[in-house]
Amino acid sequence: MKGNYIIYIVALFTVSFISSCGSSNKITSYNKKSHNTYSKVNTHRKPTSHNKTNTNSNSNVVLRSSKGSFSSKDASSVLKTAKSFLGVPYKYGGINESGFDCSGLVFVSFDKLGLKLPRNSSQQATHGQEIKISEVRKGDLVFFNTSGSSISHVGIIENIENTGEIRFIHSSTSKGVIISSLDENYWKTRFVKAVRLL
Repeated sequence: MKGNYIIYIVALFTVSFISSCGSSNKITSYNKKSHNTYSKVNTHRKPTSHNKTNTNSNSNVVLRSSKGSFSSKDASSVLKTAKSFLGVPYKYGGINESGFDCSGLVFVSFDKLGLKLPRNSSQQATHGQEIKISEVRKGDLVFFNTSGSSISHVGIIENIENTGEIRFIHSSTSKGVIISSLDENYWKTRFVKAVRLL
């Protein structure tokens, strides 16, 4: 009986660990130490007043910066930040050049614009405006179900090729921060939705 209980606990832990590429740590801010180095800062400050603020149910999430609205330059800035981490390894809960998980990469890339997002992919998926995949543009988010039960992975649209191929940047558990194609069968069959924040 005790052996079965231990197996059950180990299995439960394993499933919870792999079910989301994002950490459930509440991180409302990060400090930029140098060009590509970030450190976690656990803050309990309430967000300051911002234009067009949408906090949904999380008081630490701000979906607009003091700029009010975003432009294609903002999408370029998000992508520039994300691309600066290409090749960085995967690390569960990671938000710096020593390693990123998928939602950590999104978190840091958008935070630079003052756009505060939740720290895990399933919570990030509840913000912004859901759009059709045929309507995506650079900087939009794409969400996937890689665990079999819920949203567990996120990426940022990096480019839409002339052929219609959609490419996104994300942190893969096996390859770290890379650019992939939504045409790849693995991603195509696990796609859940696209969301626009900018």
